[in-house]
Amino acid sequence: MGSLLGGGLREKSERKGQRDRAFLLWLRFTLFRSNGSNQIKLFLGFLLLLAMILLTSRATSLMGWSHANQEPRLPATRSRYTVVINTWKRNDLLKQSVEHYASCPSVEGIRVVWSETDSPPEFLRSTLMRGAHSNSRREVDLKFDIYDEDDLNNRFKPVDGLQTDAIFSIDDDVVVPCPTLEFAFRIWISAPDTMVGFVPRMHWVNFKQENLKPILSTRDTEQFSYSYGGWWSVWWMGTYSMILTKAAFFHRKYLELYTYGMPASIRSFVKSQRNCEDIAMSFLVANSTFAPPIWVKGRIQDLGSSGISSQQGHKQHRTHCINYFASLFGYMPLISSHVKAVDAQYEWFW
Repeated sequence: MGSLLGGGLREKSERKGQRDRAFLLWLRFTLFRSNGSNQIKLFLGFLLLLAMILLTSRATSLMGWSHANQEPRLPATRSRYTVVINTWKRNDLLKQSVEHYASCPSVEGIRVVWSETDSPPEFLRSTLMRGAHSNSRREVDLKFDIYDEDDLNNRFKPVDGLQTDAIFSIDDDVVVPCPTLEFAFRIWISAPDTMVGFVPRMHWVNFKQENLKPILSTRDTEQFSYSYGGWWSVWWMGTYSMILTKAAFFHRKYLELYTYGMPASIRSFVKSQRNCEDIAMSFLVANSTFAPPIWVKGRIQDLGSSGISSQQGHKQHRTHCINYFASLFGYMPLISSHVKAVDAQYEWFW
């Protein structure tokens, strides 16, 4: 009796399933024959696509494919970076800068390049220390590197006690959002010998009248003169050969090379002219790598309005620096590039 009852229930269930399938087939046929079939097809297609995306993401998760698993295991000195802030009599901007960069996740430490006549006051030290610790996710080491004289070369002097290979050189009036900065750091990890940053510039070649035929590479600088190309020329032509150190990553080894390996006449020129230390660093890195820097696309906030770049004759002065440095190096080491690093996760068109 029980088996007969069970068999009857199964037969009844099967008949019900057949009726349901028949009803669904009829409904599908009716819908696709209706006047709004195109819209319904579109809607059903969207649902099918959404289901496929969900299933794919679920399968990816089950198989262990994730961004976290794809992160390389780096040595301790390569997994984080040190922010080196160049400042000059702008304590409010310095405070804002320290608090911001202390909140970025991969920052190991912050070094403040202090070249003012008076030592940093104790209240400033304590204020910066509180700001750094209150905004950081972990303890960030904050130190002042104090120099006796005002010299732009100070920002590239070797720093004792560095715990990282990567240095992010920044002016106190420039703010780079943390996600953008972290992306640029990942780019630097892939090319640690070059400069990676946000402010591109270009050197333009001017051929002399007696030699108008272009030559791609030469050590005879007498055939050429060069001019400094600012942001608008880079934007218009899409070409750059320098990344300014007002917002750039580079390896800490270049601090030693800049201070002890580069011609002393270049450092003397920078000190006397109070300009072009960033161009000198670009020459140094290009001479070491024989490769261009890498420009990272990112929105940065420039709070400064009274810096060196705002002075009259700035472009002419920078042009003079480029030609003078090229004469001392004996050739033009800067190499132009059209490459721009873009974070595809946040760009629809890239």
